[in-house]
Parts: sequence; C-alpha cells; structure tokens
Amino acid sequence: MWVMVLGDLVIFSGYFVVFMIYRSMSRAEFLAAQQHLDITIGVVNTMILLTSSWFVARAVLAARGGDADRAVRLLWGGGVCGAAFVAVKCYEWFREITAGQTNSQMFYSFYYVITGVHVVHVLIGLIVLGALVRELRNPGRRRPWMVEAGATYWHMVDLLWVIIFALVYVMR
Repeated sequence: MWVMVLGDLVIFSGYFVVFMIYRSMSRAEFLAAQQHLDITIGVVNTMILLTSSWFVARAVLAARGGDADRAVRLLWGGGVCGAAFVAVKCYEWFREITAGQTNSQMFYSFYYVITGVHVVHVLIGLIVLGALVRELRNPGRRRPWMVEAGATYWHMVDLLWVIIFALVYVMR
C-alpha cells in the first residue's frame, strides 16, 4: 500500500508542479478564472473529507481493539462523507460548466483534470472502504492490518485534497 500511496503522491506532485508553472506564466488569466470558483464549496468539501478521515482513523482504532461492529459503523461514516464529497464536487462541476467555465480556459483545464483524477481516487477509496466493511463483517477475516492499509490510502486521498484546495481555491 505504501508503494502505491507514494507513487500517487509523486504523480500528483507532477500535476501540481505543472499547474504552478503554467500559473506563473499566465498569472492574470489564472486569477481571473479562479475568481469564478466558490470557495465556500471548497471549504465544505474540505470539511467533509477531513471528517471522513476522522471516521476512518477511529475505525482503525476500533479494529485494533477488536470492536468490529464499531469499526464497520465508522467506516460507513467515512464512506458517507466520501460519497457526499463526490456529490458536492459534481454539483460544483455542473455549476461551473453551466456558467461557461469550460476547459477552453487553461485554469479550468487544470481544474477539471486535477479534481477529476482526485474524484476517481475518492471513488476507488469508497470501494476500498466497502471491502473493509465486508472483511470486518466476516469473523474469520477480521485483520486490523487490512483496515490500516485501507485507511492509509484514504488519508492519502484526503491529503491530496487539502493540497488541491490550497492550490486551486486559496492561493491567489
């Protein structure tokens, strides 16, 4: 899992570096396009994912302590937050596209690719959380290290969002 997480971090770092290079070359264009983003939506999504990480971290503690039922409930909480993140992001994309903010602008090309790849990672994370719930429901397969490995992936997804939020929504 750590190899995959580190690999993903390297790939996203490449996206971030290229974004920053293009941003420095077209600062006024990026700033003008960025003004159309609703920072409140970005903050809401950040809070949703941070809450999901809290649920998943608590699930790891419950799994280590042998409380599989509690771990399952907490993983469900993390999953619901992940699904809410995707729903809010889809709403935001819909708003931006219907307002004419398409990938014809360089900023929005980066925005849709970076956030789109991130959403794919969230969806993969939801599958991982589902697999962990399935594992914990089977008394013969309750392995806390599996929950820890899944949580590692989930926390990486959240970390990436915090960086995306800072680069795309906050940094002006």
